Amino acid sequence: VDYGGTAEELESHFNSCGQINRVTILCDKFSGHPKGYAYIEFEEQSSVKAAVELDESVFRGRVIKVLPKRTNMPGISSTDRGGYRGCFHARGGLGRWGGYYGQQPRVRGRIYR
Repeated sequence: VDYGGTAEELESHFNSCGQINRVTILCDKFSGHPKGYAYIEFEEQSSVKAAVELDESVFRGRVIKVLPKRTNMPGISSTDRGGYRGCFHARGGLGRWGGYYGQQPRVRGRIYR
């Protein structure tokens, strides 16, 4: 997504696909500058299929890549590089570095709506 693009412009670009619940433009947590990608949440699953058809469409003079939400498989992590590292992985409770896993995840961008 173009760094100058707004949530309103993205909503307008994808409006023909269906009802949009939320537009999130991800930003760098230190500088606050946009990272160049966004998430759009639709009301209906059929809207997602329509949005994917806008893959390689032009938004603010740039060709954009549109992908459906990736579904994470349990037990498979892209950050896990294999091998036992002395860490205990558990669900819920306090982690090795503190914090409670049951809390809402931290937002890494600006949520609109």
